Amino acid sequence: MKKTPLELNGLYLLETEPFKDHRGQFARLFCARELAEIGLEKPIAQINHSLTRAKGAVRGMHFQRPPHAEVKIVRCLKGACFDVAVDLREDSPTYLRWHGEILTGENGRALLIPEGFAHGFQTLEPDTELLYFHTEFYTPDSESGARYDDPAIGIEWPLPVCDISEKDKSHKWR
Repeated sequence: MKKTPLELNGLYLLETEPFKDHRGQFARLFCARELAEIGLEKPIAQINHSLTRAKGAVRGMHFQRPPHAEVKIVRCLKGACFDVAVDLREDSPTYLRWHGEILTGENGRALLIPEGFAHGFQTLEPDTELLYFHTEFYTPDSESGARYDDPAIGIEWPLPVCDISEKDKSHKWR
């Protein structure tokens, strides 16, 4: 697995190195030993899957507050998305900066998103499926989010937003 640090401290682009032959391919999606090399020390507590039907839909920007702050690894299994992480750590030199990556079922990329970041994505194709690895269990009392269109963050979504939940429209993280 290739692990590339990005410009926001603690955020990594992960890329699989698939073995390919006439039958197809095989790739390791997760290896605790390899990810410990870049600081992932907590075990994975939960794995989630999402299917988003509409192209242009946005899910996010989600995070959990301490003591249930979590590291996430997000990978696209089918379709394509513009996956975004926002640094919400007030003591960070990259506070309120965001980074986006195109994840697809074909490119083998994932984002490792550290604690203190919000996460969300916009689908670039219909019927896009994502797989999420979380280091904490979902804890409703710690759940929070930032608006996808918060002007203090200024995310530049690649497509007009066509669908977003009422809950995600109402996030107030500050």
